[in-house]
Amino acid sequence: MKAGALILFNLFKSKYILSLASNGINAVVGMVTLSILFRFLSQEDMGNWAFFLTVLLLVDTFRSGFLSTAFVKFYSGSNEERKKEIIGSTWFIAIVITLFFMVINIPAYFLSLRVKDTSITLFLQFFSLNYLLSLPFFVSNCILQGKQRFDRLLILNFSNQGCFLALLLVVIYLGKINIHTVLYCYLSANFISSAVSLLCGWTDLGKLKFRSRLGIRQMYHFGKFSVGTNLSATLLSSADAFIIKLFLGPTYLAIYNAGTKLMQIVEIPLRSFVFTAMPALSAYFNSDMKTELLQVMKKNIGLITFIFMPLLFLGFVFADYAILLLGGTKYTNTEAPNILRIFMLISVLYPAERFFALTLDIIHLPKINFFKVMLMVVVTVSTDLLAIKLTGSIYGVAAASILSTMTGLLIGYYALNKYYQRFSFYSIFSNGYKELLALIKSNYNNFVRKA
Repeated sequence: MKAGALILFNLFKSKYILSLASNGINAVVGMVTLSILFRFLSQEDMGNWAFFLTVLLLVDTFRSGFLSTAFVKFYSGSNEERKKEIIGSTWFIAIVITLFFMVINIPAYFLSLRVKDTSITLFLQFFSLNYLLSLPFFVSNCILQGKQRFDRLLILNFSNQGCFLALLLVVIYLGKINIHTVLYCYLSANFISSAVSLLCGWTDLGKLKFRSRLGIRQMYHFGKFSVGTNLSATLLSSADAFIIKLFLGPTYLAIYNAGTKLMQIVEIPLRSFVFTAMPALSAYFNSDMKTELLQVMKKNIGLITFIFMPLLFLGFVFADYAILLLGGTKYTNTEAPNILRIFMLISVLYPAERFFALTLDIIHLPKINFFKVMLMVVVTVSTDLLAIKLTGSIYGVAAASILSTMTGLLIGYYALNKYYQRFSFYSIFSNGYKELLALIKSNYNNFVRKA
């Protein structure tokens, strides 16, 4: 018993497990929140809320895309003085971006009075307020990610998701739930999580004074490409929503959203592995250790792909039950379960595509990533429009996604082979298989030795 408890204790001290827990627990809370919204909002309101969040995320990418990857890249492996400089420079850029959008929101607010679409009206009225309320929360996320304090990230992100859920339950109890009260709950949750980060001292706001022209300039030159990549990537994930709402309406968007939202069971652990691997990849690149950098990349791709296989199989087989659990009976007899199955198949390619993109950023080739994602957007939009014209359904939109994913995968693989170091697809999966066997054997031997 003691040995088992010790193994569990050491396991949960691992940064990989803490990162996965941070994203996983909050994903579960997010899924519960989403399930409540699916049940208490009409399909039209749910479609409008999904579209509002899509546009909000697209605009928020100007800040997160500019700073998130740049912060971890320049912060990891630096000395203490350099770390203070990067934190201060990050705060300065984040404040400037936030002020810029607050100024833009003034004419946008008056424009909203002439717009009849509910989701667009809410966005034009509240996007800069969301930017302001979430500012300390966002910077704290960057800093804690760079410090690899996944325990604190768990608390901070839970304060955000947990508050949103709690406030929604209050609104439902009072019988006041609608798209406007959901928005107020969302903004309030961002304010509370920002307050938590300030009270806990996780923002390092005092280090703003250590900003420097050099730090700001370096982050700007890296960020101007990474923001383009992230913005294009967000546009890529948002293109389906824009096209479905424009050509098929908000009800079909709600159904499509029900099918795709459960992909969080793949996205969350994948994002955790990407975030956790980023500092190691940066450190190897800064030390000019090409072979080791690619070894970490290949190991992660192969290992994650093999780990995902049982999860993807279960998701494919039990898609109907998963949709019933998420959205209730009004979504089970729609296209949502089959949409989930289509994306489960496509997601086999996600680990390789994401890690190729991350590695291109790390080795100072964000420009290639930018043009790659722009091409993926063009492929997505053109295939989505063609699919709707030929099929008139959201099945075609979902199936078309495989072409954009393949585009990103092949360009990333070609660029890494041409500009960095050659490697084969076979080596990725052979390394992953060996790593998986070694991991299982190591944990089994540790368990037997300490039991």
